Amino acid sequence: MSGWREEWRNTNRDSWDERVPIHVSGEFYDVEGFKAGAERLRPFELAEIGDVAGKDLVHLQCHFGVDTLNWARRGARVTGLDFSAPAVEAARKLAGEMGLDATFAQSDVYEAVNALDRRDFDVVYTGLGALIWLPDIERWAEIVAELLRPGGFLYLAEFHPFTDVFGDDDLTVEHGYFHREEPTVWDEPGTYADLEAETVNNRTFEWNHTLSDVVNAVIGAGLTVELLNEHDYTLFPSWPILEKSGFDTFRLPEGTPNLPLMYSLRARRPL
Repeated sequence: MSGWREEWRNTNRDSWDERVPIHVSGEFYDVEGFKAGAERLRPFELAEIGDVAGKDLVHLQCHFGVDTLNWARRGARVTGLDFSAPAVEAARKLAGEMGLDATFAQSDVYEAVNALDRRDFDVVYTGLGALIWLPDIERWAEIVAELLRPGGFLYLAEFHPFTDVFGDDDLTVEHGYFHREEPTVWDEPGTYADLEAETVNNRTFEWNHTLSDVVNAVIGAGLTVELLNEHDYTLFPSWPILEKSGFDTFRLPEGTPNLPLMYSLRARRPL
């Protein structure tokens, strides 16, 4: 494949720009429920991050800010960053409607240090479908380390890359696991939040970063890994066999072998 380096960023951004209004108004994110007080963070995230009251937290690749603002409701001083202008605009609008003090910046994640002009965050928070859009995971980890003050930590909650080996219909292995420099190119209408949505910008570039890719990148950036946990549920009915077990929780049926469907990682910048 040739030319992806020149087009991956703009192509992916066009796709996300188009999907922002679909996500803001759709049932999946249930913005009205969130504004009314519904919790959108996963229990393991709350337990593993702990109390954020009074801490400076930046959410990289924050989309239109639901998780970002959830941390603000818990007392953090939050900053959200996303490369989509419509997403940042929607995030600012939502913060205003909720009366929450939050800063949102439009920037590619690789330019985050310059865009935010600070290197003193207590927490860098990211994940849940974020890393697949990034071709260079080592550079990402270096950016994260730069944003943290000494003693601060990265918290990543992400879909397990192992699940990407399976097809959409069942647990038949269809794709390779190990990361390649060349992206996987998709051309699919709709969105994970509304599979039937009519969309035009359907071409995207994605990279599957293995668990070892991510851990080694974080270590290589000088951070100390404090925890790495794998979780047996996910947020989407990725395959028909998955059963709903909570508001946004899907698991393999009881009595069948379980698999790692999400993972979480916390890594700290040394003092």
